This record gives sequence, structure tokens and C-alpha cells, in this order.
Amino acid sequence: MPVLTKRYPKNCLLAVVDRYLAVVCNMEQVVMIPSLLRDVQLGGHGGQAQMGAPDLYTYFTMLKTIRMDVEHGLLPREEWQAKVVGRKADEAGKEAAEIEEAKEEVSGELDLETQFHVHFSSLHRILTHLTVKAQEVTRKYQEMTGQVL
Repeated sequence: MPVLTKRYPKNCLLAVVDRYLAVVCNMEQVVMIPSLLRDVQLGGHGGQAQMGAPDLYTYFTMLKTIRMDVEHGLLPREEWQAKVVGRKADEAGKEAAEIEEAKEEVSGELDLETQFHVHFSSLHRILTHLTVKAQEVTRKYQEMTGQVL
């Protein structure tokens, strides 16, 4: 796994982001044949996927996609919506988003500090959780291929 070159306090968001990027990079280097991850459950018994539960391949692709967003920034809202839906966002969706933005602006002006702390702690928690998932995918792949050290 790549060594972190910068020193941040342990719970600093930058340290969490660096840790996540390093672990996902390591996962990509270890997983040479991603198709082996299909239909394999992350923590399931016997390794078989349960109905509706994501398999390791789904986690692998999700973690890589999120890494790209973290490294390169977010897409504009319209492009992101089109990517998620698989088509251009319709007019009703745009109107709903505009109304939601207006509500956020009004409430955001009232207590920006509280909103910042809520989003900051959520981002920290999510990145930490994703880092653990990337480590689990890597470990499971190594077990499957006999690469466990």
C-alpha cells in the first residue's frame, strides 16, 4: 500500500481522504482480474451473493468511481443527474432541484456552522466506511487468489 507522504492529524479530513485514495489505489493494483469478484458476497457464508446484496465487483467499481470523483472533482449537477439516470434530467427534476436549492439557501443562511459540521462529520464517516470496504475487497480477492500474506 502506498505510504502517505503528508502528515495530518489523525481525524483530519485530508488524512481520511489520503487514506481512502491510498487504499483504493492499492485495491486497484492488487485486483488484477476484477471479473473474479462477480457474484462473490463481501462477508457472506460460502462467498455466494444473496438476493439483492451487492457483490464484490459492484463494490470494486463503486469505490473506483468515487475515487475518481474525489481526485478530479464533481461533475456539474446536470451532468451528474444525466449520468445517474442514464439520460438528461427532465424539466420537473430541474424545477424540484431549484426549489430545493432555494430552501437550502434560506436555511443555510440561518445556521451555516451547524450545516458544515453535519456534512463534515458525514463525509468523514462515509470516507472511513468506504476505506474499510476497499480493504475488505482487497483482502477477499487475495484470499480467493491465494495471495494472502
